[in-house]
Amino acid sequence: MNRFRVGLTGGIACGKTTVANLFAALGVPIIDTDLLAREVAAPGSALLPRIVEHFGPEILGDDGSLDRRILRERVFADPAERRWLEELTHPAIRALTDERSAAARGPYSIVAIPLLVETQGAARFSRVLVVDCEPELQIARVQARDGITRDAALRMLAAQVPRETRLAAAHDIIRNDGDLAALREQVEKLHRAYLAAAAAQAEKETT
Repeated sequence: MNRFRVGLTGGIACGKTTVANLFAALGVPIIDTDLLAREVAAPGSALLPRIVEHFGPEILGDDGSLDRRILRERVFADPAERRWLEELTHPAIRALTDERSAAARGPYSIVAIPLLVETQGAARFSRVLVVDCEPELQIARVQARDGITRDAALRMLAAQVPRETRLAAAHDIIRNDGDLAALREQVEKLHRAYLAAAAAQAEKETT
């Protein structure tokens, strides 16, 4: 049976994690590829030595794990370095995503993928859900979150696909410019729609 899967994505600091948490509160299994990315490059993994060999030991923290802040700064500053890292890690992350999705319980699952559009991954999902907000709000949020300058935040936004491209790939859009209550209302509405669509797909596959 093909599982009903929703690919959740959005621009940096648009609120993907908050939206995922709201779905999780409704009992929806969440597969977070950011967490899987940490798993495939954790100490003891096959990929970590290759990453350290490429970028140098300065990207490691005191505990021997990746210092993701330093690594993020390196790859966002150099598109070639970012492509190298993605070509190394994405196949492993994709395989682990499929494994966790297949094991997930419930009528449908959500896979949170920040780079879903950039990696042309939309076809792997029943629906693509984009969390969106105004760019100035993104900039303010990422500055506050990471403690970086406006120029650094702008570089991070520029490294992603344009907002219009991401929205064009969406089946569904959640606007995260308001308060939490407005966000929760949008999530609950989509949850009902996804439950219905997953049930319809399951019924079609059994007839």
